[in-house]
Amino acid sequence: MGCCFSKKSKRKSEKELTPTSTGAENTTNNNAEAEPKKYSWDKREKVDPNDYILKGAKDATIGRLPGKLNGQQLVIQDCENCDIYVFDHSAAISIDDCVNCRVVLGPVKGSVFIRDCKDMKCVVACQQFRTRDCKKAEVFLCCATQPIIESSTGMKFGCYQYYYPELAFHFKDAGLSIFNNNWSNVHDFTPVSGETNWSLLPEDAAVLDYVPAPDAESEFKGIRTSADAGRSIVPLTRGGRRKKSDESCLFVFFSGDYTTANARKLIDEATGKGFLLIQTKEVSMSPEDVTRVFQGSAEDLTELITKGPVVALELNGDGVVEVCRNIADEVFNGTKVFVSESKNTSGRDVDNFFNFADMQMGLVLQRAIRILISTDRSFLIQGMSGGYH
Repeated sequence: MGCCFSKKSKRKSEKELTPTSTGAENTTNNNAEAEPKKYSWDKREKVDPNDYILKGAKDATIGRLPGKLNGQQLVIQDCENCDIYVFDHSAAISIDDCVNCRVVLGPVKGSVFIRDCKDMKCVVACQQFRTRDCKKAEVFLCCATQPIIESSTGMKFGCYQYYYPELAFHFKDAGLSIFNNNWSNVHDFTPVSGETNWSLLPEDAAVLDYVPAPDAESEFKGIRTSADAGRSIVPLTRGGRRKKSDESCLFVFFSGDYTTANARKLIDEATGKGFLLIQTKEVSMSPEDVTRVFQGSAEDLTELITKGPVVALELNGDGVVEVCRNIADEVFNGTKVFVSESKNTSGRDVDNFFNFADMQMGLVLQRAIRILISTDRSFLIQGMSGGYH
């Protein structure tokens, strides 16, 4: 077996007469000159735990710009009188021991868990929202499952209203639907007889009266934000507030290239005529579900649900059924939709669909709780190991 040398021989005859190396010498030289073996994990960027912690700030504007978290977890801890902006999607966020802070969180795939905080004002989009041992918080919320408060008082909730350029993509990256928002369906895990631990914010509550836009001198000055309901990524719904009319209409779009755009168009058309958007849902359906929910119209709709989830909206107001049917004919002519046929059947349509959707979301909630348990365990383990301190 030949061996390579770094220095050439002076004469060809000397090169030819040079004895070959022994196996041991060859192995030694190869080991000395060979580069260390590289593995896939050696090529990964080193993670600095401090990039995923916001801790101990006071009277400051802090947060993360788009692309800085990119789906990782974040811990916010021991902050006082701060404006906190997280313009990115994340896996889970915990907020602990904070006082008098204004917080905007980009979409969170898992849970937002707020503990031992007081005097907070927040804009939050997440799979699950929880508080524990909190006092006085005002939250503009988009939550895919039922929000939960525990040992918390003075909690107030409103519908999420926010926009920044990357927000729609962040909702998609976090696996959240803008149409699944249970912001007003709050569960108090520790109710007190004769007391109310939570309530809804006023209908005319404006986000900017609670959480200011980023300061022009901060690192977030380049982010174009808006809290105008008309620009919000998430539709503004009435939620659990009392309906103003006994007449509601169910309007359903089936999966297609323009489902979201069509739903937004309907909302603009209907609200522009004075009707109220009560609730929205995006869910998948089986043929059996179609038969149970749509009953007499099921035969024409069964094939459509195989293409993907449906988006349903409940609109409310006197004469809403007739107006919605006119909108379907004039604006969505050629698009397959379901619209309540008459005022006499519309209430049943709404109940059938949203009761079904709530059952579906109940199954999603069970999965979310399993994710939440593992997430909380992850936070605990990292905290015990010193990763977040």
